[in-house]
Amino acid sequence: MADRRTVWFLSHPQVRVDPGTPVPQWNLSELGRARARGLAGAPFLVVASSVWTSCETKARETARLLAPADVPVLEREDLGENDRSATGFVAPERFEHLAEAFFASPQVSVCGWATAADEQRRIISAVDAVLADERAGDGDVVVVSHGGVGTLLLCSLLDRSITRALDQPGQGHFFAFDRDQRHVLHHWRPLEDLAAGSR
Repeated sequence: MADRRTVWFLSHPQVRVDPGTPVPQWNLSELGRARARGLAGAPFLVVASSVWTSCETKARETARLLAPADVPVLEREDLGENDRSATGFVAPERFEHLAEAFFASPQVSVCGWATAADEQRRIISAVDAVLADERAGDGDVVVVSHGGVGTLLLCSLLDRSITRALDQPGQGHFFAFDRDQRHVLHHWRPLEDLAAGSR
């Protein structure tokens, strides 16, 4: 349908890992910035009426690098990543172990992390609030957020149990769903597909 309105849910691309800095304050790496800049002027932005972002630095940077000058960039705290502040930074191997447990037992707190079930409810509510906000405008909506909460949202939209099987393959991916019907149009794809005009 030519008049279909789409929600584009993007995860930020690569970050500069800094164990001495709180994870929400991490910046994009040079590669991450280059990938975000590569989206500027992409076809999906032509009919976007608003860009919404998590308040975390890496998401903010992504949103501001891709957003057209005439499209508002709006922030919401509840678009942030799953709350893992109880552990802060953990080494990659340990993180993978914790992430597997997080998705495998959605009602259980892993090492003090918020539960997957609670975080899923939070991201669903946040996206619902974005789409009900008059500032979202009448066109397509771009949400720049994080892979973990994006996966929880995707599970809900597909009416699937929480599973890591639907997780993004890596940082800097997107999925899309119909703004009005909430039907998923496709699962995670790399950001470069957006730059190339994929819908």
